[in-house]
Order: sequence, then structure tokens, then C-alpha cells
Amino acid sequence: MVLAAMLIAGCATQQQKEQRKEQRGMMRKAVAEAVATRRVHIGVTTMNTMRYGSRTVTPDFFLELRGDTMQSYLPYLGQAYQAPMVTPSQGLNFEAPVVNYRLSTKGNASQLEMDVKTKEDSYHYRIEIHDTGQAYIHVRPLQRDPVSFNGYLEKE
Repeated sequence: MVLAAMLIAGCATQQQKEQRKEQRGMMRKAVAEAVATRRVHIGVTTMNTMRYGSRTVTPDFFLELRGDTMQSYLPYLGQAYQAPMVTPSQGLNFEAPVVNYRLSTKGNASQLEMDVKTKEDSYHYRIEIHDTGQAYIHVRPLQRDPVSFNGYLEKE
């Protein structure tokens, strides 16, 4: 009876391993397709600031890349080095064309680098998307403190 239970448990474990392997393969394919088509939507979970440490954020913040356009709806905590010429928005909230897009691969991650210019500031974004769907966004504004975010690739 014990032997039969061990065999059943072994089969269930093997089946679970195969399911996880299949899910990882599907996620790899989804990441590769999103990066190749420049249709990336990243849901943000935490924010890492230079002066205020790490913060958990509400699930409605995101970064989206659609072809040559970036839509950023991200929170911001930090210090501005120069006052903006226009009324500042709350956070990193804008939709703007992407300039200088670069794509590279490092190990099991795709790295996207791009520049975006708004009325308020110029930004350099570096986005790392791992095969697992985990994503890291590093934002380096020209006139403010840098900030980074952790999140995940969301399927459309």
C-alpha cells in the first residue's frame, strides 16, 4: 500500500513538473513575442527610490510600449534638480514617442533601452524582461533623481 502511494505521488510530481515546464515555455514565447513586436505592458508592484527606499505601489501603475510610443503611468518620489518650466505632473505620467530604441539579450533576459522627451524632462528608460515574465524598469531623468520599479509582463 505504501509502495502504491509513493508511485502515485511520483506520477503527480512528474505531471506537475511537466506542467511547470510547459508554462515556462509559454511564458518565454510570450516574452519573446512582446519584445519582438514592441508591444509590452508591464504591471508595476514596487518602486525603489534613491532617497526614500523601497515602496509597494497599488496595482494600477504600469508602463506600456506600443511600437514607437511609450505610455508611462508610474509614481515618482525624489528630488528635482531644476524646477520644470511647465506645471509638473504627478509622477511619471505621459505618452510620448520613443527615441533611440535599442534591444539586447543578456542570458535569459531581454534588455530594452530607450529615450523619451516630454515638456517636463528627458528620460532614459532601461527595461529588463526575464523569460519568467519578471520585469525591472530603471528610469534616469535628466532633471530629477533616478528611480526603478519591479513588476511583471502582463499578457494582452
